[in-house]
Amino acid sequence: MRRLVRTTLGVAAGVTLLTALSALHAPVPPPAAPGTTPAAVPSTLPSTEPPPSTEPPPPTEPTPEGGPSTSPRPRPDPPDPPGPPRSFTLAATGDVLLHSTLWTTAALDAARRGEQGFDFAPLLAGVRRHVTRADLAVCHLETPLAPPGGPYSSYPVFAVPPRIVPALVRTGYDACTTASNHAFDAGADGIARTLRALDVAGIAHAGSARRPSEARRPTLLRVNGARVALLSYTYGFNGLPYPDGRTWASNLIDEQRILADAARARSAGADVVVVSLHWGDEYESTPNAQQLDLAPRLIASPDIDLLLGHHAHVVQPLERIGAEWVVYGLGNLVADHGEPDTPKAEGMLVQFRFVEHPGGWRVERVRYVPLLVTASQPLRVLDVRRAVRSGRYPALTARLQLARARIEAAVTARGYAAR
Repeated sequence: MRRLVRTTLGVAAGVTLLTALSALHAPVPPPAAPGTTPAAVPSTLPSTEPPPSTEPPPPTEPTPEGGPSTSPRPRPDPPDPPGPPRSFTLAATGDVLLHSTLWTTAALDAARRGEQGFDFAPLLAGVRRHVTRADLAVCHLETPLAPPGGPYSSYPVFAVPPRIVPALVRTGYDACTTASNHAFDAGADGIARTLRALDVAGIAHAGSARRPSEARRPTLLRVNGARVALLSYTYGFNGLPYPDGRTWASNLIDEQRILADAARARSAGADVVVVSLHWGDEYESTPNAQQLDLAPRLIASPDIDLLLGHHAHVVQPLERIGAEWVVYGLGNLVADHGEPDTPKAEGMLVQFRFVEHPGGWRVERVRYVPLLVTASQPLRVLDVRRAVRSGRYPALTARLQLARARIEAAVTARGYAAR
């Protein structure tokens, strides 16, 4: 465009020069007669102004003072990319069943610290790293608490040292379920002591109650922006009656009751509803008819997201039904049945990762950690895989390998792929 403009201006200049030379040789008109106005000489010189542009002017925009501006219109900043979806992890373990040999361990551990009484935290230290890493860790406190200082009792009617509760806190638990066949072993006072101790320690609880209003209210916990409801039920109470006729003191397994409670929890704002069931046949790794019949119907409810099983004292399978999960039996977290070489000394910790989606929260990852309670004093709960890798327990190598193989066989019996 700049060359074109320069060429146009050169032609115009040449025409002007020729015209001026012609004017120099043109005849001069005669002078005007006196008293008359001289005739105007017409100008033959063309204008030297460049021709007007035919291009439209550039668009203008108001300046801050209101005048025109030729600055381009600023574009808005692109929106920030969406962040990762919200998520949380839940860890669950099996029965806390405090036989008297476990009190002996806790007394020895307290004495090593120069203290009187019981210290159960070293007994549970083997699972602490997994429990503390979870956003929500749930235990199953099967036995009621005795008064501080006792009297204590073990199998078949339990009333256990209350110092187990501070140990659960130190291990990292956030909540415990309490509906079990031993829930009434220490009567209404035992229920009240147990729940009061959990309250003081800051551990949430579900499954037994001191008042009708407490029994009706779902336990809700906030975890990474999600609201998680915890419900707990048992198959029975070992033939013991409801204490003082308090039929609301603990929860029996009843399909319609569970579905109604789950719906109430959802209406109360729960994003995820976890149901704990004390069920199954003791010492049997295969789920019984009640478990296989009831689990699919409960997990099919839009108000239930996860089932956790207890009571069998041995590990039972993990199973995915639709998009949700059932743990038929977690085995024991800690117990001493006096049979150290059997599956009764074994258990597992299961970890679930829940992720928020447009349709709600769902489990996207499941993994389990095999556990073993050692046989000699001081008793300890061991992470089986970690204990094998560490090389710290050469005398237990064969027992640890047996536990790992047996737990894996039980866990995978209904289609779960070991991870």
